[in-house]
Amino acid sequence: MRKLVTAVVLIALLASGGAFAQAKSGKQAGYEQLNLFSEAYDRIRQDAVEPVGEGKLISAAIAGMLSGLDAHSGYISEAAFKAMQTPGNVDQADLGLVVTIDNGQLKVISPQDRSPAALAGVKPGDLIFSIDKEPVYDLSLGEAEQKLRGSAGSEVELTLRRGNEGPIKIKIKRQSYKLETVAARVEPGNIGYLRVAGFDDATQTALAGAIEDLKQRPGSKLIGFILDLRNNPGGSFNAAVAVADTFIDKGDIVVVKGRKSTNVKRVAATPGDAAQGLPVVVLINGGTAREAELVAGCLQDNHRAVLLGTKSFGESSIESLIPLPGNGAIRLTTARFMTPTGRRIQGKGLDPDLTVLPLKLATLPQGDRRREADLRGALKNTDPIAQNDKDLGVRPASRANPSARADPIPSVATDEMGSASDEQLSEGEDVLRGLALVTGRAG
Repeated sequence: MRKLVTAVVLIALLASGGAFAQAKSGKQAGYEQLNLFSEAYDRIRQDAVEPVGEGKLISAAIAGMLSGLDAHSGYISEAAFKAMQTPGNVDQADLGLVVTIDNGQLKVISPQDRSPAALAGVKPGDLIFSIDKEPVYDLSLGEAEQKLRGSAGSEVELTLRRGNEGPIKIKIKRQSYKLETVAARVEPGNIGYLRVAGFDDATQTALAGAIEDLKQRPGSKLIGFILDLRNNPGGSFNAAVAVADTFIDKGDIVVVKGRKSTNVKRVAATPGDAAQGLPVVVLINGGTAREAELVAGCLQDNHRAVLLGTKSFGESSIESLIPLPGNGAIRLTTARFMTPTGRRIQGKGLDPDLTVLPLKLATLPQGDRRREADLRGALKNTDPIAQNDKDLGVRPASRANPSARADPIPSVATDEMGSASDEQLSEGEDVLRGLALVTGRAG
C-alpha cells in the first residue's frame, strides 16, 4: 500500500506542475516533497487519535491539492461522480442555482430562470451560509453542489446573506424542471426581445427559430433586437459559440488559450447572420458569467452590438472533467477564453458601452458583491499586455467605458427582468431606436 500511495502522490505532484516545488527545479525537488508527504502520511496513520483509512487520506490529499489551485478545480468523490453520470434519474433534482466558492463560502452567481431557487427569491450575489442548518464554509464546490441536489419533492433550507441584511432563511422544494434557454416576444415599436437564459444543445436552434418567428409575425417590421444575457450563468461552451455565430457572418468568435503561450485556438464565424444586419443591443450585468460573457464579448469586439447595463461577472475558465478509474474524478481548469481581440475576461469582466443601473432594485456596495477576481484562488491576469498581444498577434481593443469598473453592482431578480419597471430594458430600447435611425432601419 505504501508503494501505491507513493506512486499516486508522485504522479499527482508532477501532473500539477509541482506546486510545492516552484522554488526548486528538476525531479529531485519533486522527490523531496514526496518524502515530506510520506512522513506526514505515516504520522497521521500512526498517531491520529482515531484510525484513518488509506483511501480517506489519499482522497483528502487530492482534494486539498486541487483546492489550492483555483476556485473551480476540485475533487469529485466516486459516489458523486457516479451520480453525475446516471442518465435520466427522475428521483434526482436540484434548485437551479449556479454557484461558486468565495473564501469557503458558497456564493450564488445566478439562479436559472423559473427554477425553484428563482421562484423562491434567491438572487445573484447571495451568500449561502448553511444547507439544512449545516455550515458550508469548509466544503469544496463539488461537495456543495452535491448537497444542493436531492430527491425530487424533497425540501431544503438555505440560510442566506444578502448585502447588509441579516440572515435570510428560505425553504425550497427540489423539483425536476427543464430550463427554457430561449424566450422571445415583440416589444412596442417593432423591437424583438430575445431572452437567452443559458446554453445547451438546443439553444442555437431555438434562438434561430425565435428570430425567424419574430420576423414573420403579421404586421411586424422589426427595427432591431434586444439580446438579454443578464443573470445568465453560462452553460455549454459550444452552444455559446453557436449563439454568437448566429449574429455574425465573419471574423473570430472567441480565442481559447491553454497553459502554454503557443497553445492558442481561434474559433471563426461561419457565413450567415440570422438577424440580417439589424442592430442589436445586449443587456449584461453582474450575473452575466462565463459563456454568456463569451457571446457578449464576441458581439462587442465585432462591432455587432452595443453592450448596455453593468459590468459582467468576469469568469472565463474552462474546466476539464478527468475521471480517475474507480476513484471518482477531478475537475481541473485547463484553459481560459478571451474576446476575439484578445481582451481578458477572467477577473476583469466586460465593461458595457453604456452603464445603466436598475432604478427600483436594491444596489449592494462593491464590498458586498464580489466578482471572480475576488474569489480565493481566482485565476489572475498577470501577463503583461504587450506580451499577451505578442502571443496572440492582436491589438488590444479600447474600452468604451473604463469608469464603469467602479460602479456598484445591482442585485437583480430574474423575474423582474423584462417587466414594465425594467429600466435597463427601457434604455436598451431607446438606444436601439437611435441605432435604427442611424442605420436607416427604422420602420
